Order: sequence, then structure tokens, then C-alpha cells
Amino acid sequence: MMGAADIAPTLSISTKGADGKTVTSGPISLDQMKRAAETIRKLEGKPPMKHDPDFQKAADGAYSVAAEELRQFIEQFESLEAEKKDIADQQKDIMSEAKARGYNTKVLKKLIALRKRDKDDVAEEEAILDLYKSALGMD
Repeated sequence: MMGAADIAPTLSISTKGADGKTVTSGPISLDQMKRAAETIRKLEGKPPMKHDPDFQKAADGAYSVAAEELRQFIEQFESLEAEKKDIADQQKDIMSEAKARGYNTKVLKKLIALRKRDKDDVAEEEAILDLYKSALGMD
């Protein structure tokens, strides 16, 4: 199981170099972001922000809620990935059985793709294909 330190927020900073190219720094930790914000406040002539324990407690609570929500999203995605793999395996088994019975699996896959499409689009494409074949003498 991941701890809070495993999913600590990071940020990468992109700046323009002297040559006009974009330069991206590596990941910056939350502490580095706080120090940078403090430095900016000093440069702007603003006093440093005072420590507020209530704010910190609320921020920590929000962070733990966000971490749990993130964990749920990842677990849901992983579950769907496993289901997708199972379905793909079942589809392979069906095509293997069809091939064993003498069906051309390439043609079966084309038929499946055609059935997904709009009938008018398929008819238009077939008409254009016939026209092109006729123009090339492939009738």
C-alpha cells in the first residue's frame, strides 16, 4: 500500500532559456514550492505568511482525502484493464474456433467492422470503390 510520501505532489517548471528554447527542470517537491513562494513574496516586498495550524490541519485533511480519491481512481482503472484483457482473450478464443472451422478470420474482422458503421457510409464507400475500380479497368 502506498503512503502519503509515495504520492507527494510535484511540479516541473518550464522557462525560456537565453536562446529562446524551453528548458524544463526536474520535479520540484512541495517544500521547494513553498520556499519558492516565500522567496517571491520577499522579492515583492510582502511579509512572509504566518503559520496557521488550523489551515495546516485542513490542508492535511484535504490532502489525505485527495490521496484516497486518487487511489480509488487508479484501482478502478486497473480493474477495467483486467476486464479488458479478459474480454480480449475471449475474442481471441472465438476467432481461433472460427479459424479451426475453416472461416477466414480476416474477412470476419472486416464484417464486424462494417457492422459497426453506418449503412449509408458503407454504401457510399462501396460506390466510390466501384467507380475507382472501373476507372482503373479492374471490373
